[in-house]
Order: sequence, then C-alpha cells, then structure tokens
Amino acid sequence: MNKGYAVFCDADRQFYDAPHRVAGDPAGRTAPYAVLGRELPDGWQRHRAGDWLAFRPLDRELPVQGWKIHVSACLDNAERVLAKVWDHCVPRSVAFKCIPSRYLLHMRNAKYADRGASGKFLTVYPADTEQCGVLAEELSALLAGEPGPYILSDLRWGAGPVHVRYGAFTERYCHDEHGDRRPAIADDRGTLVPDLREPAFRPPTWVPLPDFLAPHLAARDATTVADLPYTIERALHFSNGGGVYVALDRRTQRRVVLKEARPHAGLAADEADAVARLARERDALQRLSGLACAPEVLDWFTLGEHTFLALEFVEGRPLNTFFARRHPLIENDPGPERLADYTAWALWVHRMVTEAVEAIHARGVVFNDLHLFNVMLSEDESSVVLLDFEAASIDDPDSRQTVANPGFVAPPDRRGPDVDRYALACLRLALFLPLTSLCALDPGKAAHLARIAAEQFPVPPEFLAPAVVEITRGRPTAVTADRAAPGAAPASAPDDYLPVRLDDWPHSRDSMVRALLASATPEREDRIFPGDVTQFSVAGGGTCVAHGAAGVLYALHATGAQPFPAGEEWLLRRMKSPASGSPVGFYDGLSGVAWVLDRLGHREPALDLLDLIAQQPWQALAPDLHGGLAGLGLALDELAAATGERALHDRALRCTELAVHRLGAAHPAATGTAPAARAGLLHGATGVALLCLRMAERTGDAGLLDLAADALRRDLAHCVRSAGGTLQVNEGWRTMPYLGAGSVGIGMVLDDYLAHRPDEEFDRARNEIVRAAQAKFYAQPGLFRGAAGMVLYLGRTTATGPGTERADLGRQIDSLSWGAVPYRGQLAFAGEQMMRLSMDLGTGTAGCLLALGSALHDTPVHLPFLPPLRRP
Repeated sequence: MNKGYAVFCDADRQFYDAPHRVAGDPAGRTAPYAVLGRELPDGWQRHRAGDWLAFRPLDRELPVQGWKIHVSACLDNAERVLAKVWDHCVPRSVAFKCIPSRYLLHMRNAKYADRGASGKFLTVYPADTEQCGVLAEELSALLAGEPGPYILSDLRWGAGPVHVRYGAFTERYCHDEHGDRRPAIADDRGTLVPDLREPAFRPPTWVPLPDFLAPHLAARDATTVADLPYTIERALHFSNGGGVYVALDRRTQRRVVLKEARPHAGLAADEADAVARLARERDALQRLSGLACAPEVLDWFTLGEHTFLALEFVEGRPLNTFFARRHPLIENDPGPERLADYTAWALWVHRMVTEAVEAIHARGVVFNDLHLFNVMLSEDESSVVLLDFEAASIDDPDSRQTVANPGFVAPPDRRGPDVDRYALACLRLALFLPLTSLCALDPGKAAHLARIAAEQFPVPPEFLAPAVVEITRGRPTAVTADRAAPGAAPASAPDDYLPVRLDDWPHSRDSMVRALLASATPEREDRIFPGDVTQFSVAGGGTCVAHGAAGVLYALHATGAQPFPAGEEWLLRRMKSPASGSPVGFYDGLSGVAWVLDRLGHREPALDLLDLIAQQPWQALAPDLHGGLAGLGLALDELAAATGERALHDRALRCTELAVHRLGAAHPAATGTAPAARAGLLHGATGVALLCLRMAERTGDAGLLDLAADALRRDLAHCVRSAGGTLQVNEGWRTMPYLGAGSVGIGMVLDDYLAHRPDEEFDRARNEIVRAAQAKFYAQPGLFRGAAGMVLYLGRTTATGPGTERADLGRQIDSLSWGAVPYRGQLAFAGEQMMRLSMDLGTGTAGCLLALGSALHDTPVHLPFLPPLRRP
C-alpha cells in the first residue's frame, strides 16, 4: 500500500481529491486560522498553491534558490506561532507561506505523511544567506518555548521550532537518473539537478555551510547511539512517527525489536503523537504479558528527544508474505487440489487469528489495527503473533479506530471489540480476494467478493456469509438506489451487483461512458474528471493523457462514444494558457494533449501547443515514453504525417537521435555497470524501441530497426523467469508483469518488432510474457498497473498458444470485473491503491473502457502508437 494516497481520501467519499478541498466540520478544523483574515499592507500578494497559502511583497525580488527557514508547530499552538511570524515578517517585507488550517497541518504531520516534508508549517524566504542567519536567530528568540516536531529534512536551530535548509524558492524542474520529473535547483555549473527533499539534512555538496549553522550542526551530531546497550542491525520500517529496527542487546546477546517515537510527529486520527501511541503499545503489551500471541516488553528509554520501546523479537514472517507466496490465483490455471489446499490453509489461519483476538479481548485489550501486515505467522505456520499495538485500547468498550489499513477500516459506528470483529470479517474475504478496501466505497461489494471467492475456491458458504453480514450491518449499499437511477443500463450481469456484464458490449461501454460523464466537474479549474492523486502533484495534472481530461476524451473518442463538447471546451480553455511548469511529455504533459486535440479535430490549438513546447528545453528530457523524448517524438511524428509540416518531422527525428544517444550512454555495454533500475513501456528502453520502430516505418531506415532491437534487449535484461515460466520485470524486491512498467508492455512492442523481422530470442520472450498476462488475480483493475492492461495486451498480441484464445481473453475480462464498483447506477472502476474510484486513463475507468474496446469493439481501439496487429 502507498500510504501517500490516504490523505487524498477525506475530501470525497468516492474519488481522490486535494486535501485543501475537505469541507467544513463542526469542530472547525478545516477553517482557516483567524490570523489569515488580517488585511495585508499595500503591495503585498496573497495566493494559494496546493495546501499552502503564500504571502509576498511585490517590490522585493527573491533569489531562485538559497537557504530558507521552516517553522514547525503543533496543532494547539499553530495559530499562536503563525501570528508571531506574521507580526515579524510583514513589517520587514519578508515573504512567507503557511499551512492554513488545523486539518491540513494534521494531515501533513500524520503517521504516514511524507517524512521529508512533515512538520513544515511555515516557510520564510530570506533575501540572502546573511538575512537567513539574522531571521533564524530572531525567530528562534521570538518562538522560544513553542513546541514543534523536528523537521527531518532540515537542520534545527537550537531547541525550538525553527529549522533551516538549502533549496528552491521558485518552481523549476529536471529529470532524475530514473527519468522522473523532480523539483530542481542549479548546481555550481548552472545545471539543473534534483532538489532532494529527503528525511535527512544533506545540503548540496557545492554549497558551503554558513558559519551561523556550524554550532547547530555540532549539536545535532552530538546525539549518537554509541552509548546504547543495543547494536542496531537493520531497519524494518519507517513512518513519520519514527523507525522500527532489529537490534542486538549486547548485555544478553538477545535479538530485539526497537520501536522509535518522535515527539509531536506521526499523528493518529485522535491527534495522539508517536510517543503517546508508543506508550499505548507498551501498556497494552504489559497487560498481555504471558500470552503467546503478543510480544513481551523488554525496555523503555529515551535518546535525545526520541522515545524507544524494546520488544521481544518474534520469529516468522508477516501474513501478507505467506499470502503472496501461497495464493493460487496468481497462476493461470491452478488445479482443484491446489485450490483446496489453499482454502484449508486460509481457514486454519483465520481460526488462529480469531483465537488470538479473543485472547486479548479476554484481558480487556482491543487491537484496533488488525490486517495482513500486523499478523506474524511462524515459519512452520502453526502459530500467530499480533504486532503493532500502537492503536490499542485497554478497558474501553467505546474506543474508536484511530489508525487503520484501507482494507480493514471499520465504519464509525463500530466501537471497542466490534472494531476487531469487523477486521476479522474483512480477513475472511481478504484471505481469498484482498480487495476489501472496496467495501469502504460500497459495503455491497462484500457480497460480490464473497460470490467470486465461492466461485474460485471450494470455501464453505458458512465461512463467507458471516463476513458479508458483519461488513454490511447497518450500512446502506448503492445497488438498490442505483437500479432506480434514470438511464441505468439493462441488468445483464450474472449477479445483482454490477449494472452490466463487461463483455456485453456496447452496453458495458455505454454504462462506463455514463459514469465518466456523470463524474465530470467542468466548473472546476484543476480537473474535470476525477483520477489519480498525480492530478494534484504535477502542474497541469488534470489535463494530461495519463491522469487528466485528454486521456478520458481519447478513450471516449476511440471507443465510438458520443462526443462530449463540454469536456473538449474545458480542455481547450486550459490550453490557451497552460499551467506554469506543465511538463511537455506525452502521458504527463502538453505533447500528449496536443496529440489528443488533433484527433478530436482541434488542429490549430494542437499546433499552438507544439509551438509552445518548441520554446521549452525539450532536448533535456529523459528518453522514455511517459514524459520523455520517445513520447514527444512519437506525437511529433504522427502530427507531422497528419499536417505535412516538415519542421515537426525534423523534430521527431531529433527526438529519436537524442533518445537513442541518451539510452546508449547509460547502456551496460558502454559503462560496464548494471542496467538502470527502470524497464518497460512507459519508463524503460521499450518506449525508445517503439519510437525507433515507428520512425523506421516512416523513413524506411532499416538501421532504426537495429536500434529498436537493442533497446528491447536492454529491457529484457531486466526480466527474470518465475517458477511458473512467466517472464517479468525484476525491480529488485518484486517482479512486475504489467503494461506500464512490467513485461507485458515489453511484449506489446516485441509483437510490433516481430511483424518486421523474425527473431528467435524475441519470440521465446514474448511466449513467456504471454503467460504473465494469464494470472487469474491482479491486485488492481487499472490499465498501466492492473488487469485492464492484460485485457488490452491479450486482445492485441500476435503470439499463439495456450492462453491466447478468445476464451482466455474472456476469462481475463471477467476478472477485470472484480475491481468494479457501481457509480450512480453505472459501471466504474477503482483507481490506484483501490481506496477510491478513478475515471482516468492510466488508473481508472477510462483505461478499462479502452481495454475492453480493444477486445470487443467492432473496429478494435488501441493505445496511442500501438495500433491493432493482424492476428494469425
């Protein structure tokens, strides 16, 4: 689970949305601080930038980068701190920005908030290094005694809430070694490099440390772990509240687990900080001492300002590890015996976990955070131990859940032991289909998941039925109301949950189109279709192909849906003056929008965007398809062919030349190093191979086919064969089969290459990649990282053999329905992390629409630059 998605869940019950859009609450947590209602002097500007509210005097010119000041605060003193900083900075014409509400400060400092940015409440922008030292000293004196969390990316000034770091003042961007777009600063040669915002104070090597920071650096370095009786061996986990480590107690030679808690940081839903939560864990475990299902408390101490709890080291592995290793649906055709063995194992595990929960309840403790990662299963699978009691309550039958995994979030009406009983109900389903996060979107999904589990496994109905009863108890579901909604699709699904069968085309298309249009918000400036959280982290994120309006409009157009003029007009308005800092890539930026606008019949605005791109430093892009030269070159090539403009063709050729050169410069054969970390269609060498193939077709240059083959071999070098004979991209800690960053994306372009030339190595590879697209279960439905990508690939591939027939494709289409949830009576799909619905191309409903169209539409639709191939 990517914990960063949780903060985007509060503003809307169905879609990811920006935290600052959270509606008001009775306690006033979302209201702006009263200080912010003050009048500013003449010549000052106030403007919003995401979660921040910024203030600056227009007559003062700031540097583009330098030493800046961050001030932290706690929830209860934040407004007082803000008032003091305002009173100090405004009369002195010093620019600053702040987090404007208690709610947003809470989210920024929550347990799973970004560790590099956590704690930052105010940012003050000095005019130069000298003023930075003066202001930091003045603010430190002004705020003496005010508590605030330590900002991990900064150097703390004294013992107060003032911190200092070197970084960007204005938005500039570059690409890192993986091709990802990052905020940038200029190095000592003037080259833009990533402005690293890590959870550690590491100023750039070319920037000298000012003398005024030397004593504060010495004070930080004075606190070490050298005097502890523990030797830390490795880190297990980090959150904003602190780390979890395996250590050796040198006094006893006993291995222990050390849990660290930072004061004022890692806030839970009840606003308790990490230290308070760690104390809860200590107290709960002391109450449970002697139970085999809970670790023993060994020590409690403070180092510097951080509190530590030493616990018994429990042998075994988390339940999710065994689950991933054992689950039979990750195979394409598990036999009856394999399914029966797994079912027996799942029932046995659930029984052990239930008995453990009942044992701690008998001692007055409620766990409050039960999920697959917090259950340790012994290596012989004979016993379980519950881990992480930070959210536990003692002798409190009315306690509420304050920390939760998305797949096990209890409804607000569940209190005390009922919170754990709800989690046990979710576990009944999750052991077979780990999709219970969808029950937060619609409790009715529980019955749907139970039916699927019963179809796939020989699980007794009496085991699943109690889960459905508990999850839906007292909670309305969407299905009954949706069935009565005007324009609802005909009920042709095999059950009473989804409004239409996915393979009932064009009815399924029409239902998805109605869902997409019903979600549209043309009155908003930032986005029209709800999608991935990337919409809020990248300039113009609501307009691009991967996650914005352009991708949705393309999917509608390609599948023969009715035009959506309001959506096209919205996108055209945004493109008259694109957001400052908008990327120029295909999937993440302006060239993709231009390509879509041209296909929709808006050629002049498309060409205007290309003129704007030409004025940007596009030559510095990474070589990839997603946001780099390959995507830009492919868009320019197609638009050159459509318009006949020679200049666009020349630029496409230049993109090809630069992409090949940039890829070759990092090639292991040239450097003697291991291949770069990323592979696949969107971010790897395969995107460059696709560009070379299309340019070879355009120019007749056979040498470009040779370059395409080299690029494909580069990505195949990242792949490994599983025990089941599937070929997947090896990311070091996991293997990936998916369309975007996995082997299936490589397989797409292998098919195109083999249409030009035979190649035994490539033919063998694609036959092994085909098997990777035939698993019964994928964790998400999305196009780039889920089941929809497998449907699109199997509907297009020219590979033959087992798993490539129409019946096999039909099975994958059926599996895609597992990630579907009705939206206003229509067919919609969950987005990345499965916590909210998404309508975008890369992660949501538009991508599923495109994938189903590729398999079922009269004239097969396709992913950009990958038209249908002639199947044997």
